[in-house]
Amino acid sequence: MTERPKKRWIKGKTTVKRVVSTVSAGVIGSVLTLTVVFNTPIFKDADSQEAAVPTANADTGQSSSQNIQQLSADTTSLADMVEQASKTVVGIVSTSKTQENPFAPQNANRSESSGSGVIFKKEDNNAFIVTNNHVIEGAEHIEVNLENGDKLEAELIGADALTDLAVLKIDGSNVDSVMNFGDSDALRAGEQVVAIGNPLGLEFSRTVTQGIVSAVNRSIDVETSAGNWELNVIQTDAAINPGNSGGALVNTNGELIGINSLKIAESGVEGLGFAIPINDAKPLIEEMIKHGKIERPYMGISMVDFEQVAPQYLQQLPKEIESGVIITSVDPDSAAGKAGLQMEDVLVGINDHKIENASDLRKLLYTELKVGDKATLQVYRDGKEKTFFVTLTANPQS
Repeated sequence: MTERPKKRWIKGKTTVKRVVSTVSAGVIGSVLTLTVVFNTPIFKDADSQEAAVPTANADTGQSSSQNIQQLSADTTSLADMVEQASKTVVGIVSTSKTQENPFAPQNANRSESSGSGVIFKKEDNNAFIVTNNHVIEGAEHIEVNLENGDKLEAELIGADALTDLAVLKIDGSNVDSVMNFGDSDALRAGEQVVAIGNPLGLEFSRTVTQGIVSAVNRSIDVETSAGNWELNVIQTDAAINPGNSGGALVNTNGELIGINSLKIAESGVEGLGFAIPINDAKPLIEEMIKHGKIERPYMGISMVDFEQVAPQYLQQLPKEIESGVIITSVDPDSAAGKAGLQMEDVLVGINDHKIENASDLRKLLYTELKVGDKATLQVYRDGKEKTFFVTLTANPQS
């Protein structure tokens, strides 16, 4: 008898525990992928093997036999809507420097990756594009390919690794279409959606796949360059492949309701794609345009979870303390450093909120607190409980 997949419910969300990691820069594209961290019959069995590459075995032939009717006052068919929406979807090619090899040709020290983006705003002679952070992360040069064939250099306005979002700016002189934002909070399972992007690179630019909203308010554990994060996503069965990252998930009115970002790429698994809801993305996009970054509180510590340290570091803790984080380093100029926290201190709570692990700490810090807030830290040092008071500051490196 096969084991049923384990789920837990938190504030109305179905939380599926797994880790997401960015795909290495490649010629054919980039997309975040999911790695299963527990054994379930849905995602892993004795005869299947976790995918080593993103979406390598994805079925690109998924389609729906249902046609969308009465799209809006301005469009009368799915084809009309797609024709309009596709004008705002761009191809993105990012070039980054690899490890130098003095004996290799000059071009061999550079790598390219491709993805997708959506033009959502035009202001004066500038056009703004939203995409995934992992599409452009580490890039020295970013090129945008428009629907009319123009290739333009893009300026990075802002990026955020935790939420996997980035905003680019290009010369908008020849841009005559932008995609309007829809209301992702109004989505229901079963609604029809279309994904538009550039799977496997620019050769298949503005590929359209159709599906439905499979679920809303999914919580997915993702692994980013800024640490682990629990990302709220829309689940869809519209085909998403490498290179679709940063592309558009569109409703039947031709409105942007999600940024395609993730899929499960594993043998025997099909039709499990995920997009960042546009209502979650909008305030972050606006802040990046205004400030060039997402300002979050900075405590000034590096940390690891209990299971990542040797047992001897936990021997002095009371038996009832079973979760928390071990501080591995402290920035002396930070709030934690000024408050007196030290390496090997065990942080178990903030403002009487129990800390389970590093991901839990980040979520509390970045969603419940803001720069300038005062926080009370519950810490164990040498087996004794201590209380520290900090005033949170902005991250000087952000």
